[in-house]
Amino acid sequence: FAGLADVSIAEDIPVEGEITVPVGSHSPDEDYSTLDEPVRDTIMRDLKAVGKKFVHVMYPKKSSALLRDWDLWGPLVLCVSLALMLQGGSADSKEDGGPQFAEVFVIIWFGAVVITLNSKLLGGTISFFQSLCVLGYCVLPLTVAMLVCRLVLLAGSGTVSFIIRLIVVVAMFGWSTLASTAFLADSQPPNRKALVVYPIFLFYFVISWMILTFTPQ
Repeated sequence: FAGLADVSIAEDIPVEGEITVPVGSHSPDEDYSTLDEPVRDTIMRDLKAVGKKFVHVMYPKKSSALLRDWDLWGPLVLCVSLALMLQGGSADSKEDGGPQFAEVFVIIWFGAVVITLNSKLLGGTISFFQSLCVLGYCVLPLTVAMLVCRLVLLAGSGTVSFIIRLIVVVAMFGWSTLASTAFLADSQPPNRKALVVYPIFLFYFVISWMILTFTPQ
């Protein structure tokens, strides 16, 4: 390569090609990362997302809101709340009702998993966790029913109390079933929707029966 040292380029020869690096305008969103945001902002953002999903469940309609941004925080809170309110209820045992928390917790999550697997085997187009998210969030009306029943039982456990609780539980059972099917119906083949809705019906029926038969220990 010794001969290359004598090679020179005349000044009048243009240099072809673009040698400048284009600098575009970067928006703040491109450099934004959730790792840099304060913990308070992260918590508030997640709480707002959970709250919006609760609103979608209370006003059920065909929407992809629960499917697009799925999470399991809401279902976990609802499951724990319902299990805590059912704990220490109508049990024949003379214990403090502690095992009932685990029973309710397992029934809800195991039932949701079975329904999700059934949906996938029947050709459902949503993911495993999307289905768990919808089924878990749609427990919200039944959690409200459990809270109302606890308040009604404070006034007594007679016939009038049972009728009020029956009306509330049946209404919220229908609400949960309609809300879940509104989100999950479009993800199933048209000729197999009944096979998917029936297990959902049984799932919320079992939870409703546990709420209706609850009596304080």
